Formats: sequence, structure tokens, C-alpha cells
Amino acid sequence: MLMPRHTDITHGLTQRPARISPKYFYDQQGSQLFEAITRLPEYYPTRTETALMQAHAHSIAGVVGPGRTLIELGAGNCQKARTLCRLVQPACFVGVDISADFLEQAVQGLRDEFPALDARALAGDMTLGVALPEDIPRTGRLVFYPGSSIGNFDPPHALGLLAHMRELIDDDGGLLIGIDLPKDVAVLEAAYDDAAGVTAAFNRNVLTHVNRLIGSDFDVDQWQHRAFFNHQESRIEMHLEAVADSHVRWPGGGRRFEQGERIHTENSYKYPLSVFTAMLARAGFAQAQAWTDERGWFAVVHARP
Repeated sequence: MLMPRHTDITHGLTQRPARISPKYFYDQQGSQLFEAITRLPEYYPTRTETALMQAHAHSIAGVVGPGRTLIELGAGNCQKARTLCRLVQPACFVGVDISADFLEQAVQGLRDEFPALDARALAGDMTLGVALPEDIPRTGRLVFYPGSSIGNFDPPHALGLLAHMRELIDDDGGLLIGIDLPKDVAVLEAAYDDAAGVTAAFNRNVLTHVNRLIGSDFDVDQWQHRAFFNHQESRIEMHLEAVADSHVRWPGGGRRFEQGERIHTENSYKYPLSVFTAMLARAGFAQAQAWTDERGWFAVVHARP
């Protein structure tokens, strides 16, 4: 019987146009490449969000309150959680990420810095639902989802994910989430197609990961990175484009790709703040307070039931 991720990947590859979920970016190499992306001069989201949280640190801390159980989805290197831990001094931290080894290293770093913190690493795919350990306190939870990662999901899926976040908390809980706002197209496209080619390497690495996961035979050198802004959908799209005709095989199947044919690997929606807070309300977060940077490029939102 095929594993769910095998069928998930092969189903996507046989669609026209083909697709690979962005969750498969994050093997060890992909996680490290993404860390490099966040330090690129063109990639504004990480540094803008970090500066925003630093500028409004006391206000955010006052709204969130101390002693929470902090649950970070897509925790990655836990760097943003580290900043938040200094602000709100949570009693417990749970980092959730699909890249288990990378996450465990990051959570160990939190344990080293905050010896009194009960810090846990939970390997899992949040798109399939998060089941927290039974001994994690139910009251006083704060779900933390920084980095505008919610934009990687189309609006119906984003709404479903927000509703799941609401299910993770009681009425005394909250959500602290980052969102990337619409801005000049040249700024957006440069952030996803940097001059050094790091984002291109990150995008192409998904094929190496897929080869390992399902036994396919993608030749990574036969694919090039494409990123552009889709005005109608208000989203950046990332694709891999075949530079020559090829036939890709995997156990039990395969398909032909013609030169110029693309595999859609990621979307990154850019929501106006009013549109996003309306989505939060539909997901069960009736109250929302937002902080934005002076250019209006990014927002951090605290939402409550």
C-alpha cells in the first residue's frame, strides 16, 4: 500500500499543470537554503517582521501576556520564537515542523538559552492537523505563526488552517500571526527571484527531496526556477520549468514533460489587512489587533476568539 505522501506527490505530478506542495521544500537541505533566503538583501519579509516585532515589543507583550503555552507552527529554526520567548516568558513551548531533525536542533537551542522553559519538538504536517501531547496545558495557549506562511495556502485552505488554529485554543487563548501585505511588484518579484540564485536552488531542491521520497528520477539540471506576481490572484507564484523534453519515472508510474512545461511549487498570497482580518473573523477569531511597519509592507496580528 502506498504511503499518503507518495500518493500526494504522484497525484500532483500527474495533474496538468503539475504541482508539488511547498511542504516538500523542507528537507534538511531545503530548511538550510530557506535560512539563507531570509538573509538575502532582496528578501524583505523576515527582517521587516523582526523589526516590526522589536519596534512594538512592549505593546505586543502587553496584549499577549506572560506565562503562556507558546505553540509555533512551522517553527523552522525557532529564531522568531526565541525573540517572542524573551518578550512573554512562556512556561511551555511546542515547536511544530515537518523537518524533524532540523526542528530538534532548533528546540535544543531554545532549551539551552531558556533552561526553565519546557520546550518540545513535535514533528508533524500541520496541514493534516496538529495533535498536541496530552500533558500540554489547554488553557493560556498562544498559537504563533510568523513569516507570512499563511500566504502559501489558497484562501479556502488558509481559512481551514486558521479554523484549526482556533480549535487548538480555548476562549482565553490567542493567535499571533504575520502577514505580507500588497506592495510594488518589483519588490515582490525580487524577493522570490534573488540575484544570487538562492531561491532558485531552494525551489529546485524540492525535486531532489521528491526523488528521495518517492523514488523518482528527476534530473534537477533540466529544470529552471520561475517566479512572478499574478495580479488577478494577488499572489507570487513559483514554478519549475523544463528546459528540455524529458520523461520522469517513479515506481508505479511516470509522465512526460515537454520543454517549457511547468510544475507549480508555491503560491504566496498578499492580503490587504482588512481582507485578512475578515478571514480571521470567519475562522472564529472575532477580535484582532494589528501592528504594521512604517512602509505598510507587513503586519503582525494578534487575534482572539
